[in-house]
Amino acid sequence: MQRLVVIGTSAGGIEALRDLVAHLPIDFPSPIAIVMHTSPQSPGLLHEILSRSGPLPALNPHGGERLRPGHIYIAPPDYHLLIEPGRMRVSKGPKENRFRPAIDPLFRSAAQVYGPGAIGVIMTGNLDDGTAGLWAIKRLGGTAIVQDPDDALFPSMPEHALRAVAVDHRVPLRDIAPLLVKLTTAPVVAAPETAAHKDLEIEVEIANEQDPLKMGVEQLGAPSAIACPECHGVLREWKEDTRLRFRCHTGHAYSADSLLAEIGEGVETSMWNAIRALQEGSMLMRRLAAHADLAHSGKNSLALRERADALEKQADAMRDMMHTTSPLATEPVK
Repeated sequence: MQRLVVIGTSAGGIEALRDLVAHLPIDFPSPIAIVMHTSPQSPGLLHEILSRSGPLPALNPHGGERLRPGHIYIAPPDYHLLIEPGRMRVSKGPKENRFRPAIDPLFRSAAQVYGPGAIGVIMTGNLDDGTAGLWAIKRLGGTAIVQDPDDALFPSMPEHALRAVAVDHRVPLRDIAPLLVKLTTAPVVAAPETAAHKDLEIEVEIANEQDPLKMGVEQLGAPSAIACPECHGVLREWKEDTRLRFRCHTGHAYSADSLLAEIGEGVETSMWNAIRALQEGSMLMRRLAAHADLAHSGKNSLALRERADALEKQADAMRDMMHTTSPLATEPVK
């Protein structure tokens, strides 16, 4: 059985990946698939950077390419990267944990196809994308590696993975490349027979652009009282091991922490919009007061200025609150 290495990273990922691939040998025996969080507008040059950083060729797959040993496959901007038997697939499936590409879909598909031959690596990054996917790799007998948070430029992603997954290796960045060489040159030990995991299949198919309702998204959990921040559909909530996860019927998925972060951003945007509206109301009141001074001998101008002052005070109070407190806590949810 062939090995496959899948790597997930976010903030601080470019330098970490450059260091990693620089220490891989030219005869590395397995394919490597990487997701790094990028914006849809990213020029997608990570494959060029990594090709220049080490001996292995890196490329952005377009879908359908065969997996080849010693090659690095990078998720293109705004596409999930998925594993199928012997080949890659890129997908415009729904965002997960606020991102496309997201790490969890890659890791789940690798676990589904490669089972104990899958090796998952979580590196520097914010929040917790990749934790659920790494848990799926372990669930199907694969190997879980996490960069030591003390060694990571952004430790949140490794810390989340360590809390939720019984990882096999916690190592500093400098030790990941030699560890991968050791693991990929060792024979795969077959995991004990496990029953098919319907939830894993459902989530892989959703990432693969299939209709979530037809795939059985309603089987994943009960409806929650929370609307999806992306599409405003009802989120279904379920417990995966010790973690709460959420997915709506159009397919958007969130961990508890990524959902809090998304809602928090929405609250902040709404509050700034409210500040803007209060300021515009105050400016209009003063304009009307000035007009009353000229056209109506000052009739009602005092009342208008008092209302403008009140609106300014409300805007100032809201601005002070924005500057001194976070609308929603985004500390890790236990």
